[in-house]
Amino acid sequence: MSEQLSLLELFAKRHDEQSPRHYSLLLVLVCLSLYSIGFVIITSASMPIAERLYGDPYHFAFRHGIYIVIALIAAMITLNLPMQFWRVTNPYLLLLGVALLITVLLIGKTVYGSKRWIELGPITIQAAEPAKLFFFLYLAGYLVRRYEQVQENLKGFFKPLVVFFVFAGLLLMQPDLGTVIVMFATTLALLFLAGARLWQFFAVIFTGVAAIVVLIVISDYRRNRIVGFLDPWADPFGAGYQLTQSLMAYGRGSWFGQGLGNSLQKLEFLPEAHTDFIMAILAEEFGYMGVIVVLVLLFCLIVQGLRIGNLALASERPFEAFTAFGISIWFCLQTAINIGASSGLLPTKGLTLPLVSYGGSSLIIMSMAVAILIRIDFELRVDGVQAIARKSKSASSKKADIKRGDDE
Repeated sequence: MSEQLSLLELFAKRHDEQSPRHYSLLLVLVCLSLYSIGFVIITSASMPIAERLYGDPYHFAFRHGIYIVIALIAAMITLNLPMQFWRVTNPYLLLLGVALLITVLLIGKTVYGSKRWIELGPITIQAAEPAKLFFFLYLAGYLVRRYEQVQENLKGFFKPLVVFFVFAGLLLMQPDLGTVIVMFATTLALLFLAGARLWQFFAVIFTGVAAIVVLIVISDYRRNRIVGFLDPWADPFGAGYQLTQSLMAYGRGSWFGQGLGNSLQKLEFLPEAHTDFIMAILAEEFGYMGVIVVLVLLFCLIVQGLRIGNLALASERPFEAFTAFGISIWFCLQTAINIGASSGLLPTKGLTLPLVSYGGSSLIIMSMAVAILIRIDFELRVDGVQAIARKSKSASSKKADIKRGDDE
């Protein structure tokens, strides 16, 4: 007994002396690496179009650098907010997300036929980005508050889906089907993790897929995208133009790429080269190996998020667990859709590559999401150290009581 107490004291003392790190260094390094890669490739990809539009080849690079600084500031502020803040405020944030989506429909800026941006002087906000984060936080809170209802009856299962359908309706009016698909898949994944019955789960999947098919069939531009995706070379200068140019970029990249700055497709052959199709330019300049590096970094980020979610679940912190799972699944789906679209594996959708693509709203909101993951990990680690300290103190008290009894 005394030997066990001594080992426990030694372990606690060692932790105190070493002052263990209270955050995931790997998560921080992965994010900084993605920021750096994104900045370099955006600078390279955007120079021709920036020169033509603004007379300054570094216009988009400078703006993206500012976005990175703002994203880091937003992440630091988010990092200092306890998870209790998100647990209490998530219903109000949900209402804020709805308000943003309504506002963009009323006074939003239209670009390429889509009304997705709110202009506030020099600042442009893409309303769908904060709306996604707020919805996932609300869903995590709902699954904690109504956990038994989700498992036991239809009402508990369908309530969050009603909220999702409100968001989906507002997003489709912009229109933004890509964000709807990401939110729908993430919602189903979280409901599945919460223990929803399989027949309910598959019924919603069938209904959702049917609705997406209908939305594609009744919309000319979505139908053209599908036709262009199925056989882009049938109309290489029309519906299949963007995808064929992207595939050319992948083909030219081969194993090790043409070298930084040597892309031909960025010379305004490939539309949106520095935004939605940034991976195609990266593949052309850095080759297959460059693509693998980015995929490995994103894989590490997603796996770290899932690991944090599992630890939170084991520590009986379900809100933190569902939040971590939601953010990880969101990042995974958006990565898959972005890269799948640029490589011809999926139909073209306007979704950014997490922490890499050009776009202030996406970069800032996703940086905040990563900061929430780091905060969850921090709270779990601090709780663990405090638990060890409490055990050590309790063990010391017991040892003192035993010694006092022996003396008496």
